[in-house]
Amino acid sequence: MSHVSALISEDIEKYLKAHEQKSLLRFITCGSVDDGKSTLIGRLLYESKMLFEDQMEALVADSKKVGTQGGELDFALLVDGLAAEREQGITIDVAYRFFSTDQRKFIVADTPGHEQYTRNMVTGASTADVAIVMIDARRGVLTQSRRHSYLASLIGIRKIVLAVNKMDLMGYSEKIFNDIVADYREFAKKINLEDITAIPMSALRGDNITEQSEHMPWFHGTTLMGYLETVEIDEARQQKLPFRMPVQWVNRPNLDFRGFAGCIASGQIHPGDSVRILPSGRVSKVARIVTQDGDLQQAVAGQSITMTLADEVDCSRGDVIAVADAPPDVADQFQVTLIWMHEQPMLGGRPYLMKISGKTIPVTFAAPKYKINVNTLEHLAAKELALNEIGVCNLSSSQPIAFDAYADNRETGSFILIDRLSNSTVGAGLIDFSLRRSQNIHMQHVSVSQKDRSERLQQKPALLWFTGLSGAGKSTIANLLEARLHARGRHTYLLDGDNVRHGLNRDLGFTDADRVENIRRVAEVGKLLVDAGLITVTAFISPFQAEREMARKLMSNSEFLEVFIDTPLAVAEERDPKGLYKKVRRGELKNFTGIDSPFEVPETPDIHISTLSLSAEEAVDKIIAELVAREIIAADS
Repeated sequence: MSHVSALISEDIEKYLKAHEQKSLLRFITCGSVDDGKSTLIGRLLYESKMLFEDQMEALVADSKKVGTQGGELDFALLVDGLAAEREQGITIDVAYRFFSTDQRKFIVADTPGHEQYTRNMVTGASTADVAIVMIDARRGVLTQSRRHSYLASLIGIRKIVLAVNKMDLMGYSEKIFNDIVADYREFAKKINLEDITAIPMSALRGDNITEQSEHMPWFHGTTLMGYLETVEIDEARQQKLPFRMPVQWVNRPNLDFRGFAGCIASGQIHPGDSVRILPSGRVSKVARIVTQDGDLQQAVAGQSITMTLADEVDCSRGDVIAVADAPPDVADQFQVTLIWMHEQPMLGGRPYLMKISGKTIPVTFAAPKYKINVNTLEHLAAKELALNEIGVCNLSSSQPIAFDAYADNRETGSFILIDRLSNSTVGAGLIDFSLRRSQNIHMQHVSVSQKDRSERLQQKPALLWFTGLSGAGKSTIANLLEARLHARGRHTYLLDGDNVRHGLNRDLGFTDADRVENIRRVAEVGKLLVDAGLITVTAFISPFQAEREMARKLMSNSEFLEVFIDTPLAVAEERDPKGLYKKVRRGELKNFTGIDSPFEVPETPDIHISTLSLSAEEAVDKIIAELVAREIIAADS
């Protein structure tokens, strides 16, 4: 439903055309719990005549039944749609609402105030141009008000409406309003928020929402609706930035047409403009700007177009077409600010997928430099990020990408993280800057290849990755296997978990984050040994499937064999060759795999060894037979 206008009855086509041309403002309401966010949005819907008759009837009935205003209209009920929200009188999920006036169209996100729903608030803020920070005049600026202001600043919202609500409960006091505004502005300086418009109001009573309040003659500023209808929207700012268009699709309907389709992230473009394709760096000129309605002489941020170029250049999905004289940077290592949105923590060294500008590529993170206490803005030491936590990390991508710093361009400086196994979205990130070493460090070509080394050693290299519980028999079987291979004249090396922790990994403990880093380092060493032409055997618990998959992807699939040494926990604990289980049961060891730290059983190991049915010698025989079948070693070698 649209805003009620006289044009609807007079000239519906003219009205629809005018409505189509209206600009769209996206904004969020945020702040502490029970500051009146939902009530404000309900009031805006009511004042803009965006309610059907049945909705008004339901509002009247619900206000009497579950409302909090003594039988008067409870506008919050228009937004708090979840039963749990109505029962508690709070907002849990992000609620989006649309309304319009004669001047502009609006999409508003009502975001939750509780700290445990930080990820919901960030989701609502990600596309907003303006943030309305609600302050309860009775309580002033609270911790949650500061936290949400910081998150709005972090996401890149620069225009803030400081809505000092419930002024009717404080006698419409000018002093109280001025004290709250002074307190907030002092905090805002610390997070670089400068464009702040303060408005005293009562969302419930309608003071300073659409009309100037007669109860506050001392206030001479704008009403909330007046501000929303006139504030510059982010789309206009995006059009002033250098041109960027991530390629979403290469359109090739026939041999005579090759166009690059996408939504313009920023800037403007015209036929004849010089553009640069990134990350390749090739330069060309725009030949045509094609749309369904015909060719354009200009396209701007927010428009979806197909662009043809004057030259045959290599350009594919995920590349960025940019103005030639002001291109984005290209790098494969960055400092990023990461907002974690999943129940499973972010662990440094674990591989994830990064989706940015239409491209999805593998990435890994170093352990966080620090996490941010969003209540106090303190920087705290951290090895991982939990749900709703925010931290600063270094990121390495598998290939160079074109990007802008998020502070310069929200569209080309933001990304999402995807879990490689579950395909779930686990985090959102903002690129701060590229690391200098990404420009200074390059792969050095070497003359002797893995093939040369393998031919000299007269063998096919491979990495046998033993995994299983402590006490399963990994080290025993791995040691016996290496001895058998050595006796056959094969060139081998054994990486054993305890031995590696005496040197290379002596700085690591046994937390989940340390276990991930332990396996990452071993996998990289294993890759080097395979590159040297050796048959390499590793014996590590390696409890997490994600890290085992990461090790597999470091080399060709034929070079990696996952060997699951399958021993039930009860049997491993009964063996207890190092006395570790006894220490765990006495409470002397924490984070022990199988007891208070998980072991993720391999789903499809290349070799499955059940130690209940096979002796160590028989297990080695089975592994040798598999190596022969895969032609890694000869049957008679």
